[in-house]
Amino acid sequence: MHKQVDKSHYEFGKYMNKRRWASVWHQLDEVIKLDPDRVLEIGPGPGLFKAAAGALGVHVETLGLDPELGPDHVASVFEMPFEDCAFDVVCAFQMLEHLPFERSLEAFREMVRVAGKAVVVSLPDAAKRWPCSIHVPRVGELKFSIPKPRLHAPVHEFDGQHYWEVNKQGYTVKEVIEAFRREAPVSLARTFRVPENPYHRFLVFDATIGRQFD
Repeated sequence: MHKQVDKSHYEFGKYMNKRRWASVWHQLDEVIKLDPDRVLEIGPGPGLFKAAAGALGVHVETLGLDPELGPDHVASVFEMPFEDCAFDVVCAFQMLEHLPFERSLEAFREMVRVAGKAVVVSLPDAAKRWPCSIHVPRVGELKFSIPKPRLHAPVHEFDGQHYWEVNKQGYTVKEVIEAFRREAPVSLARTFRVPENPYHRFLVFDATIGRQFD
């Protein structure tokens, strides 16, 4: 595999917006709740997750193919240079869709191999929803989203970056989860869409249920 975007892709005014910042908050929230000593992030992009996690006392190491982005480990996700269960949590945020689906399953299997506790993934979800919020006195802000009606799921066409997306034809949430579970011994702890950015769907997998690999 080769890198799909140049370092300039991650320039603040071009890449970051308020919705993406909200997703970073959920990345931190999900990982910190797992109380990890060591975290591995696959495909770190501009390094925001590692920087924020480090400020909060969470040790994160990064792995990627592009040395220009300064990952801690320049290596392939398909053959990571780590022992089994080397990290408590392994995460990949908006990364696996940049691989053909079958290859993303191979990457997921390798992520599970080096994860001692959990694997946390976020993926693009193409079933559009409109984010909403209301303020209820004495309760506070309530966030929810309204699905955009559609007759059928669209067929995904490679756009130069994404090979597939959740809720395109052949990639329903159920189909994707089942494919991940067939590939590696995990159980799904939860899945949700970011209220402020419904395009991002999180999947949190328990990686402790099996340790036998071919």
